[in-house]
Amino acid sequence: MKVTVLGAGAWGTALAKLLHKNGHAISIWGHDAARLEEIQRTGRNERYLPGIDLPRDWRIEPDLQRAVADSEVVIAAVPSRAFREVTKNFSGFTGVVVSVTKGIEHESGLTMCGVLAQTVPGARSAALSGPTFALEVARGQPTAIVAASQGAETAVAVQELFHRPAFRVYTSTDLLGVELGGALKNVIAVAAGVCDGLGFGDNSKAALITRAMAEVRRLGVICGAQAETFSGLSGLGDLTVTCFSKLSRNRGFGERLGKGEKLADVLGGMLSAVEGYPTSRSAYQLARKHNANTPVIDEVYRMLYEGKNVAQGVRDLMSRDSKAED
Repeated sequence: MKVTVLGAGAWGTALAKLLHKNGHAISIWGHDAARLEEIQRTGRNERYLPGIDLPRDWRIEPDLQRAVADSEVVIAAVPSRAFREVTKNFSGFTGVVVSVTKGIEHESGLTMCGVLAQTVPGARSAALSGPTFALEVARGQPTAIVAASQGAETAVAVQELFHRPAFRVYTSTDLLGVELGGALKNVIAVAAGVCDGLGFGDNSKAALITRAMAEVRRLGVICGAQAETFSGLSGLGDLTVTCFSKLSRNRGFGERLGKGEKLADVLGGMLSAVEGYPTSRSAYQLARKHNANTPVIDEVYRMLYEGKNVAQGVRDLMSRDSKAED
């Protein structure tokens, strides 16, 4: 098939490499012309995938509309804050658009496929989400992920597009649950990183993740998702790897804050790569809209947007009134 990947960062490049191995004709677009030129010239994307050899026979296209023009499938791998602006440029597309971006749009409260329904209304949309670090996928290490769409046929089509021996793809029709799990776990990963930065142990992080999973599931169900989705790859699986791995940019972001670095200094070099930062604001607003109890999300929001001391935020979480486990 003719597939266009929008986004020449780590995840877009890794997925383009995987799809090329599956025999598809790949075009790749990115907003950074210099990076595209580097990929074309060297067969490497050293900033995001160091040491990984990339195909030399895929099409590098700096013009977005030309990149999409003759494609059957578009993979949207751009940051959530740019997602609407990028996707509205091919509003007449009628093929399959796969979002691999994990976020919630602040202004609308929509997930990325919710945005696609507005910007590319004639397309069949799907989300690909799960515990997947780009570098490991690019190295061919065993990985499992979920392809979700409201239509089962679209989910299966995306499964067949990506599935490989070392890249096992499951399907789901709970599109909202899969997307919310992928987005909200980034907020929790920031909190897990704060715990690391403050020097807390495994007991602390395990407690945080378990309680955070309960509130992510609670918020998701209130929004209309299925509870069981949050126990799967796009929920618990993604939450676990993002909160514990040294490869996690969201966890690393929180760790630096926990060690006392100033927010502006940390964001300076990480803003485009840390989805937990904008998503914490979106998640906080979504919880307020639905009157959902989300103490971990609330504390992360206050740390990032209200300047609350990170150690005080953790103390406030631990000093909440006793209750039965839910």
